[in-house]
Amino acid sequence: MEIKVIITGSTGMVGEGVLLECLDHPDISTVLMVNRKHLSISHPKLKECIIPDFFHLEEFIGRLTGYDACFFCAGVSSVGMKEAEYTRITYDTTLHFAQTLAGINPSMVFDYVSGASTDSSEKGRMMWARVKGRTENDLMRLPFKRIYNFRPGFMKATKGQVNIKGWYNFFAWLYPFMRAVIPDKVSTLRQVAQAMINSVLKGYPKQILEVKDIKLLAKE
Repeated sequence: MEIKVIITGSTGMVGEGVLLECLDHPDISTVLMVNRKHLSISHPKLKECIIPDFFHLEEFIGRLTGYDACFFCAGVSSVGMKEAEYTRITYDTTLHFAQTLAGINPSMVFDYVSGASTDSSEKGRMMWARVKGRTENDLMRLPFKRIYNFRPGFMKATKGQVNIKGWYNFFAWLYPFMRAVIPDKVSTLRQVAQAMINSVLKGYPKQILEVKDIKLLAKE
């Protein structure tokens, strides 16, 4: 079975890690990376679509049609943001993009990278967790073939990645210790990517995947 996937956010750490694994996977024939700016990477499987504003997708419909999955890895930190601004970027942008894809690719599997401690009740004290929870909840109402919300914790980067935040290096050396002490809070980015690919190829009984689920699905 060969599949065609769309990846958003490949200019960031998570998206880049997922992109590298998809390009290396034998069951993926085509990868369309959708970004706001150009990413200097080339591969026989790879296509690029630059969309400056995810709220204006009309002229890109043809290029987004005919795909089996979308791995939505785009996102921003909530640090220093007001709730309205963070909601527009995290909730409004994601839902608009997903609604557009659901309309043109109803047989698609949509994977959303959320985060550990996301608040499904939408009523908690942490602003970012409420917004992420609302995003997850409303995505699950869209008419995709399947929708999965991934909630990774700390992720070890994949070899060869260049889009890594400065803070990452302060914690990366602790990964073996964290894996031993808090295994359900950490994973590799390769495991996250493999789990996303397997969510399309094999499926999973849960729509919300915590770290334990991600590791389990990655092995299948």
